[in-house]
Amino acid sequence: MCRTLITVAIAATFHVPAGMAAGNMFGGYTGGFKSIEFTSTDINGLSDQERASTYTKSRAIVTYANGQTETFPLSFVNLFNNTDTDKTRDGSAAAAIHDKNGTPLVDSNGKPFIPQTPDANSLIRVGNKPYLVTQWEYENNDSAGINWYGKLPMTMTLASLNQTRADGELSVKSISQVDFSKVDGLWIPCGGSLSPWNTHLGSEEYEPDARCEVDADYAKSAACTGLEYTARMDAFRVLYGAPNASPYDYGRVPEVRVTLNGKSAVEKWYTLGRISREKVQFMGDSRTAIQGDDGTYTMLSMFVADKARNLSKGTLYAAKWNQISPDGTDGGSANLSWIKLGHARNDQIKAAVKAGVSFNDLFDVSTTGGATPVAGFTRIKHGHEVATVEDLRLKQGNFNGVPIATLAAFLETRRYAAMLGATVEFEKFEGVAYNAKDNKAYVAMARMSNGMENKSSDTANDIRIKKNSSGAVYELGLSSVAPKDTKGEPIKSRFVPVTMSALVVGEDLKAQDKEGNKSVLDKIASPDNVWYAEKMRVLFIGEDTSNHVNNYLWAYHVDTGKLSRILSLPMGAESTGLQVVENMSGYSYIMSNYQHAGDKNSTLEPTYSNILKYIDPNKAEVGYLGGLPAFK
Repeated sequence: MCRTLITVAIAATFHVPAGMAAGNMFGGYTGGFKSIEFTSTDINGLSDQERASTYTKSRAIVTYANGQTETFPLSFVNLFNNTDTDKTRDGSAAAAIHDKNGTPLVDSNGKPFIPQTPDANSLIRVGNKPYLVTQWEYENNDSAGINWYGKLPMTMTLASLNQTRADGELSVKSISQVDFSKVDGLWIPCGGSLSPWNTHLGSEEYEPDARCEVDADYAKSAACTGLEYTARMDAFRVLYGAPNASPYDYGRVPEVRVTLNGKSAVEKWYTLGRISREKVQFMGDSRTAIQGDDGTYTMLSMFVADKARNLSKGTLYAAKWNQISPDGTDGGSANLSWIKLGHARNDQIKAAVKAGVSFNDLFDVSTTGGATPVAGFTRIKHGHEVATVEDLRLKQGNFNGVPIATLAAFLETRRYAAMLGATVEFEKFEGVAYNAKDNKAYVAMARMSNGMENKSSDTANDIRIKKNSSGAVYELGLSSVAPKDTKGEPIKSRFVPVTMSALVVGEDLKAQDKEGNKSVLDKIASPDNVWYAEKMRVLFIGEDTSNHVNNYLWAYHVDTGKLSRILSLPMGAESTGLQVVENMSGYSYIMSNYQHAGDKNSTLEPTYSNILKYIDPNKAEVGYLGGLPAFK
């Protein structure tokens, strides 16, 4: 659900127990690591300064096999700020925005565009050196107060880091920017993940609606004139210097590789389909990936690569929710079946896009249907922030040597999936995480409403659960044997989700409290970023909500069900950039960013103006929750 950001971190200090070498804790300790528990931060009675900052009083309590415990208090460590100029080669701000030729872009006052939105992080070790890839999502308001959401090309930074041997502290040596000039720029990157083969897998959220560019009547609709669509992308393409780029070049997965000499290279993959992607999460085979699709009336999709660690060719699937919970209370549950959308090579799809394929090459549209669509057309409901009803018919033949059906699967993934009967009713489908030992995955829904409610007027009405504006994290059970798709063909993966049920559920307040909260404070609200720490056996959950005045980062202990608030973020800010590295040269790190600090909410009491004076909405920090020992 990514918007603006200011990145922060938390560090846990510790001392080394007798007989345990620094930088080799747990693994070198003869007592052996048994479990970890995070205590919950008390948020009652915080001062205005504390409400305006990253605040934690949590501790990590480690239990060893012999019963001995060790306690690690949590605190914040800053790596760099978006405006820092002392770590870049040319003296520009770390997150400054550039066009295709590397020229800095400036606003009407001549001030450089510097986004306040560090989002996904990938802490990577290449050779013997640590690096941090951070993607910057969008520019909020410029110095003249003009909002630039979606109009500017965005960037990813590559920070070369130092790691001290004595205590694992990270610091920045230098910062450079990833060059996107060969892939027509980067548009609204949101969630991201570290691949099993040590690359950063990013995202481009709210993919532009390609029909807006070829259908004059449709271009006047809310689907095209809304904040996050093609009208904004027109400005983006001109400012970046790629005016002729196709809308089908965006909504992709940019993969960033860091080389041994500290350079970066990027590839945009067309094989994973085109959706409002939040995060790509690969499973244990390095072939099967689940990906979130943000917005309203969206889908659950799965990609299965032909070869491990290779995204150049594979098969795309869409899920069908087959509800088993009778009334859908507490988030509901379902069995999942999978519809094959298509199989393709990356070069096939990319070549068709470069050859100019358009929406009109893929579909016929009927606008004359009444209560039922015209014969031969299929009525679907799909969307982003705006739900759209369309009557579509797939065209026949080929374009640039590729079957139209294949192009529809990889260019208009959500539309085509809906036409084939997949469930396109999820609401604000956010992050994805993977639990290898238990063969499970976790997905976040920021809220359960609209298509997830029982609405007989919807075209499918597969999901029929109770409305919950506070959202939930769902658990996906993965099949240990290769299941079959809806046509009886085998899916060549042992990591296919076959069940889905709510695990950690938020709760709406019956009435807003005196502080402006709309969700119960001791439960999650609008979960967005999720990350599972395998050795800790903890699911970390970051919020993006206006239902909590201060958003929180939570630790959910999967074995006990305990939910602990481990970080309170500045008022109005969203928790993003979540990544957990459990062992990097003997230390572990929890990356934790925040967005749009000081974001105003109509529910806020006038007294919150006292908090706002302590918040600089233009400043963004990149940091980590660190100092924890390695979990081996």
